[in-house]
Amino acid sequence: MQVRRVVTSRRGGVSKPPFAAFNLGLGIGDDPAASANRERLRRELSLGPVTWMRQTHSAEVAVVSAPPDPDAAPPTCDALVTAEPGVALAVLTADCVPVLLADRTAGVVAAVHAGREGSAAGVLTNTMAAMWRLGARPDRTEALLGPAICGACYEVPAAMQADIEGRLPHSAVRTRAGTPGLDLRAGLAHQLAAADVAQVVHDPRCTAEDPDLYSYRRDGRTGRQAGVVWIT
Repeated sequence: MQVRRVVTSRRGGVSKPPFAAFNLGLGIGDDPAASANRERLRRELSLGPVTWMRQTHSAEVAVVSAPPDPDAAPPTCDALVTAEPGVALAVLTADCVPVLLADRTAGVVAAVHAGREGSAAGVLTNTMAAMWRLGARPDRTEALLGPAICGACYEVPAAMQADIEGRLPHSAVRTRAGTPGLDLRAGLAHQLAAADVAQVVHDPRCTAEDPDLYSYRRDGRTGRQAGVVWIT
């Protein structure tokens, strides 16, 4: 089996400012016509209907066993897992960490929306548990930690930093300004290492620093990029 993973950027779509241009998020104030961006993504990747999520910063995981009904509401969760070839899973972000996992031998993949609260609540841990139940194994699993706001830019109150560090160890850092900060990718990488995941790849781009990426912290009203994973 082959696994494909794609992370989009702002380039190439039809959305107007402040969502310009390849916004894949719906329900955030963009023109409804911008849903054409999702169709373009599906067409250019030669995919069937893509499974999206209604993301709520939770630790909920949904197992997908069939292609989605295009007319049905997306599942309310923050992680998707499937063992079905051709079923593409998508996660939307604009500072949170998109985590794409795959065990190509077992044919199991997952897409995770790892924001501050979801990460601290255990969304990645819950996702790995769901993958193991479908036959994936840590020693065969590869993880991509996609573009997200970096610790140097992600300033938070000291009390919030302490709370998140208590639930997501190794995430507490100092920002570029010397203030309390969070590096969610560092905390998630520690969770993956503790679970003996075989390979962890980091996309080092910071959403707040890279103008080709959407960043809620930088821009406020903005679009969403996507991470997509599927088995062929």
